Amino acid sequence: MLFDFAALPKKDRYKLVVSTIVPRPIAWMVTQDAEGRVNAAPFSFFNVFSNDPVVVGIGVGARGMGGEERAEFKDTLANLEATGEFTVCMVSEETAEAMNVTAADFPPGVDELERAGLTTAPSAKVGPPRIAESPVALECRVWQTIPIGTHRLVLGEVLAVHVRDDCMLDPRRLYVDTPKLNLIGRMHGGGWYARTTDRFELRRVTVDEAEARREGRSAP
Repeated sequence: MLFDFAALPKKDRYKLVVSTIVPRPIAWMVTQDAEGRVNAAPFSFFNVFSNDPVVVGIGVGARGMGGEERAEFKDTLANLEATGEFTVCMVSEETAEAMNVTAADFPPGVDELERAGLTTAPSAKVGPPRIAESPVALECRVWQTIPIGTHRLVLGEVLAVHVRDDCMLDPRRLYVDTPKLNLIGRMHGGGWYARTTDRFELRRVTVDEAEARREGRSAP
């Protein structure tokens, strides 16, 4: 079926987008205000967009099918404007419940990490801390903030990455035990998530192999 977004209200466009662009990695953003107060909130409009420099993008703005604004979005953007720094902590299945707590509608000034029973660890290159329980944390500096309707696309340059020691297969050769990270992704609806434990391997084919398959012959 064809759905013309120009003819649909915002809540219906949102519903179609989050039901079809799945799974989405989750950016568990930690920011600080000018006084050092910490704010944490998860965002699933997130991915990496460049590796030279390494730049990630997070869509921050109105949330939900109704597009209602919430305090943590205002806090996140205000903190980014104040300091220009943040961390992105990846969400494992073990930290999913705590992540969900930090998404609750706490009033401004409440420490979401404390409410979720989480602890912080200092960052090496930016002021905002990282979530100690997260297996991966990216230290970021704001590269650019782009207004997009009710959202802001925050582009952040990754200055450093922390990977939990037991999730490194070979630190010298930078081999990560990715399955051991046990990361999750956001799915459709109000509370559905995906595990990354069900995988399959698909080797990239050469042009000769692709042509051989098309012609029904054996590859040379």
